[in-house]
Amino acid sequence: MATEAQPDVEKQPTDIVTEPTRGDRAKAAFAVQRGHVGARVKDWLAGGDLDHADIIQAATERKQRKHNEKIAHQNRIVAEAHGNLYNAKLQAENGDGRSSGVAHLGGRVAAEESKLAALQNTLVMPPTDREIANVRHAKKAGRAGILAGGGLASVPLLGMAIEQAAHGQPLILGIVAAGASWGWYVISRPFVGRGEQAGEVPFGLTPASLPATFQGELPGGAPIVGGNVVMSVEQLPEGAKPFPIRGARTPDQLAQCVLLAARAEGVPIVEVSDVQRHPWGWQCIVRVSDGTPEAIIEKSGDLETKFDLPANGVRPQPIKARRACAVLRLVEGNPFATAPGLPYRAPKSLSITDRFRIGTSVGGDPLELSLAGVMGLWVAASGGGKTGILQALAEGVTACRDNITIDLDPFGDGLEDLGDAVRITARTNEQIEAVLLFFLVMAKGRARLRAKLGMGKKWKVSPERPAVTIFFDELPKASALAKRLYNDLLLVGRKELIVEQAAAQGGQSSYLGANIAQMVALAAVGPCKVEDTRSVFGDGSVREGYLPHKLSPATATDPKDAGHIFIQGVPGMADEPIEYAVHEVPSAVLRQLAQERLEAGLLDPDQDSLDAMKNVDLPEYVLPTYDNDGNIKKPAPVELLTWDQLLRLCDAQPAERGPLEDGAPRMAVEDSVAVMEKADVDRMKTETLLAALQDYEPDVYGQMTAEEFKALMKTADAGAPISLGPIGEEKSPRGFKRDRLRHLL
Repeated sequence: MATEAQPDVEKQPTDIVTEPTRGDRAKAAFAVQRGHVGARVKDWLAGGDLDHADIIQAATERKQRKHNEKIAHQNRIVAEAHGNLYNAKLQAENGDGRSSGVAHLGGRVAAEESKLAALQNTLVMPPTDREIANVRHAKKAGRAGILAGGGLASVPLLGMAIEQAAHGQPLILGIVAAGASWGWYVISRPFVGRGEQAGEVPFGLTPASLPATFQGELPGGAPIVGGNVVMSVEQLPEGAKPFPIRGARTPDQLAQCVLLAARAEGVPIVEVSDVQRHPWGWQCIVRVSDGTPEAIIEKSGDLETKFDLPANGVRPQPIKARRACAVLRLVEGNPFATAPGLPYRAPKSLSITDRFRIGTSVGGDPLELSLAGVMGLWVAASGGGKTGILQALAEGVTACRDNITIDLDPFGDGLEDLGDAVRITARTNEQIEAVLLFFLVMAKGRARLRAKLGMGKKWKVSPERPAVTIFFDELPKASALAKRLYNDLLLVGRKELIVEQAAAQGGQSSYLGANIAQMVALAAVGPCKVEDTRSVFGDGSVREGYLPHKLSPATATDPKDAGHIFIQGVPGMADEPIEYAVHEVPSAVLRQLAQERLEAGLLDPDQDSLDAMKNVDLPEYVLPTYDNDGNIKKPAPVELLTWDQLLRLCDAQPAERGPLEDGAPRMAVEDSVAVMEKADVDRMKTETLLAALQDYEPDVYGQMTAEEFKALMKTADAGAPISLGPIGEEKSPRGFKRDRLRHLL
């Protein structure tokens, strides 16, 4: 059956979509452009494109300009007063004037000069919120005037262009039309407003009119700490309540914020002065009316809440010059983020007596020191950055042309990346004890040698007679004998320029083995326990503002305050409770520096010092003990080695010298190497080696005792038997190593 065709349904008028004409599209586009123009002009008139920092700078310049105008005006008044006084004196000399008039004008000159001096000595403070707002309103009004004036001025110009075109000169009309078209294109583009910016002074913005610090000056030129008072407690508005530090944009507001928070927490701060803005926050001087700034330290946690700062964001630093005052730092960011890195120091470019930079203070000042004749103790908990601190110190001294660097660490890796620039690296108790005894005896020898060399009361350092700097990391983990030797060297090494820089995780006697923390001249403490702060800096140090126990040690993923320290005893610097950050140097850089310094050559002790050691008595506690029959009851716990023996003990390369001369000592070394090679071993116990030699050459060694064999090997510069490591069931027997003996040949 055929399907019946359906008739077409006639479209209704409402279903027909008409295409817009070109004129309609042009009108729509013009409407959109007009909207863009309106939004852009409105935003421009409202000053939406003005950066807040630029407004503040303009307000500052405007304030400075007005101040300069006042000074210029007062200069004119002073000049006029001087002119009137001069004329009055002439008239009085000619009999046409009175002396009373001269006196009156002289008084006016003095008064006007006093006003001028007061103006010249007045500091121009940063602009207030009202002054900043006035500058913004002035710019808005100026723009409105420009828009109105430009509109009125365009009417005559357009009329002139049309008139010229009617007389056959269309050039001006073409230029006007082209300029109008270009201007319309620029301002009719899509526009997105910037939005209202927060009214906050940007970090680092310091008006050019202000000095680096707000300090008044005495007539003699000496600065007055806290001389520029911004606000006192009497000036606080009635009913004002504490507010977060982020609400402070000007020195006035910062001072008000500090005073309100202090009053709320019962801290007797009555005055705020010398306000500074830094990239990391605010700094000011505060004065208390009662007691000492200790009250700020006690309430710092509560103040951090009032200011809405992070933990340890309130950092007070009492000022010794004014007992009632303290520097108050309100820290929002990292104070050390912009600190410069360490400079490149070429090999042998310094003397050990030179100061070199290792860090930066929270206020931006460099931490520079010299370690010549300065015993030091560096305390920080695990993660406190001790290794980085010692490396920063060693980076400086290994660049010296007159210093020998020694690295001791009974537990870790010591100076690590600087190892190539270190003359001796000692890790075992045996090595550490031998090194400390050697330099203790050298210090005593130098003390007797100074007079012969005409040096006076202190050792005169030079590349030919170098100083010695011993870095002793993990001092608490050293043996009892090593600690005793360290303590003795601490007492006698300073004048002989054989100094120790020790590091420990704690500053108490339970860590150090003795109460030595306050004996050293230079002491620094990083993240630690409060007991360590008191042990190193004294019982009252916390009240004085030494707060290393508030620093946080590093974790596996966050460095936190590692390498931050408080320090006392830096030569040439006053002891102030200031936080410093020691610069961390990348490992690759340290390794490169160490290689350069090794290639430039490492130093050995001078021969005079080595010879002087032969006439020094050893400490009784390192001597062997004997029974009544003269037999050894207890052997010496450590033996005094020669320099070459000490280098070999610590696997360091001895200074180059000629081979052993022919004779019994050389034969003993040659035979020892031969029997080890025959047995295919690289080391032998003393008794085993002697037995092998007796089998090898019975006529020479058959009747020799172990003590006689040791003496013969010492004569050959092989030194005393050393620890060999595990052999069979024995954990650490003593004897000789084949390669060390072979080196003597």
